[in-house]
Amino acid sequence: MPKAVLNGSDLAWMMTATALVLLMTPALGFFYGGMAGHKNVLNTMLMSMTTLGFSLVAWALVGYSLAFSAGNALLGDLRWVMLNGVNLAPGQALSPTIAPVIYMAFQATFAVITTALVSGGIVGRMSFRAYLAFITLWIVCVYAPIAHWVWGGGWLGSLGALDFAGGTVVHVNAGVAALVAALVVGNRKDYGRQAFVPGNVPFVLLGAALLWFGWFGFNGGSAAASNGLAALAFTNTFLAPAGTMVVWALLDLRRVGKVTAIGAASAIVVGLVVITPASGFVPPIWGLVMGGLGALPSYFAMQWRARLPVDESLDVFAGHAVGGATGAILTGVFAVKAWNTVQNGLIAGNAAQVLTQALAVAGAAAYSALGTFVLLKVIGLVLPLQAGRAEQASGMDITQHGEEAYATGEGAVLVLPEVGAEPRLETVRAQA
Repeated sequence: MPKAVLNGSDLAWMMTATALVLLMTPALGFFYGGMAGHKNVLNTMLMSMTTLGFSLVAWALVGYSLAFSAGNALLGDLRWVMLNGVNLAPGQALSPTIAPVIYMAFQATFAVITTALVSGGIVGRMSFRAYLAFITLWIVCVYAPIAHWVWGGGWLGSLGALDFAGGTVVHVNAGVAALVAALVVGNRKDYGRQAFVPGNVPFVLLGAALLWFGWFGFNGGSAAASNGLAALAFTNTFLAPAGTMVVWALLDLRRVGKVTAIGAASAIVVGLVVITPASGFVPPIWGLVMGGLGALPSYFAMQWRARLPVDESLDVFAGHAVGGATGAILTGVFAVKAWNTVQNGLIAGNAAQVLTQALAVAGAAAYSALGTFVLLKVIGLVLPLQAGRAEQASGMDITQHGEEAYATGEGAVLVLPEVGAEPRLETVRAQA
């Protein structure tokens, strides 16, 4: 462990990386919002944006302490509750040369984007009040324990599981939670009877581009310093999505004879997901190979999901759980100690690392599924999880927020009367 002395270069890089990762949450809002229908665009984007408030507050109050304080093999303790002791003195957790306040903020952006990812499983139908309760509690009850297991001194980290920037903690966790949430909340009322048509494909491309940009901070910042490890992670983040996009485009050409914009955007995100756990552990050429290989499981998982009666239409499970698991397993294959100074994978003579990676994926997936299920069931005892049929038909934008993404000649407006009276929808015609 390096001597705990503040380093200006490391501080500057980590503040930059934190800002880059913060950008990923509104970027995800554009990515998801573009795939939602016109009447649900704002609702879908707000599901990402509100995590910057509710999830971030929960992280600062208790989530960070549960994730990164010493505690035990399963959970951190309460020493840093309400950020008590999270100060400018270096040496806390994984940040020997940066201020603990910056490391807390950096990790907060991970917690926030992970929660936002889950929202892709319940677009177009979850009551927003129930959603706000869910994201506030999920950070504390599901995300923080898994982060502790891998990064905070918990049992998976002690076993030697490799997860440089969150393939298991972020993507497997979020993808499994999204699938469970889709099953518990239930399908949209018109699911299977009305086509799910993306409302704004340029938004999807913009979101994917901004996600790629922010991901340099996501992976590069996970070195917790401005050093060669950060440079390796940065370079792998640059290369892997390119490999994924090439393979994805060839698969699309073979299957439908066209390269689609949605397909290209999905490929970028899947490539980023796949390289995330390995970005600081593998040589760049293996990072490129991982990106190409990682396209296959997620691509075919998306084709398979489309034939199932499960309303998980933004493919969070296929993109993030499958992609994250693929990346985690391939990390166990391609990790090279000469590059990462931690341990080798299969190609460098350590076949046992693959089994360790598989155990980490299974453990995180099982806990995420159970924790998300229980949490939603408890919330459902207090608040309705799904908006009513009429609300969904009118659109979640207008019924949940009283706003519309796109002005039309005629549409519904949510009228908010005096206190005590019920809100009502009125049809109005726009004035010239």
